[in-house]
Amino acid sequence: MALLPYADIASAPEEVRDAIARLPRKLNIFRMWANAATCFVPALRLGGAILSRQKLKPCYRELVILWTAHLEDGKYEWAQHEPIAESVGCTKTQIAALAAGEAAASAFDKREKALLDFVTEVVENVRASEDAVKAVAAEFSPQEVIEIILTVGYYMMLARLTETTRIDIDPPGGTALIEELARLR
Repeated sequence: MALLPYADIASAPEEVRDAIARLPRKLNIFRMWANAATCFVPALRLGGAILSRQKLKPCYRELVILWTAHLEDGKYEWAQHEPIAESVGCTKTQIAALAAGEAAASAFDKREKALLDFVTEVVENVRASEDAVKAVAAEFSPQEVIEIILTVGYYMMLARLTETTRIDIDPPGGTALIEELARLR
């Protein structure tokens, strides 16, 4: 059970009510987040950009999200993104490896291992080592590397929100939710 009340959407500012009304699923994360009305829509827009407008391919994005969720013990984010990861091409073996904390597993190729090692260092050390930056930069463009860092930071924030407030975990929202977040401008 959540430790804070979910926002009363009916009495929320119009911008928040409109954004929530457009979402195909009224997930608990959005209902909790709406308590911070001035941050709600801008943060949703950033999430929409991360989920739909990055150069980083969706399968890599979802590996980043799942690994960040695992490292941060973000149960809500994991529950939401596990089926999304599978829908964009991550294998069940890869997902199971991440769930078991095995980012170095044989399920991942050289590129994916560089990505996951980099994510580990960003999450655990804040400042990734030069070796990790060089390894990921050898596999991904500068734009993609920055997108990886932004994705890690965004999902670290969400894990802190969901875990600290003990948001009740919803069934996954799915890709329709991603499509609607992409339309928020």
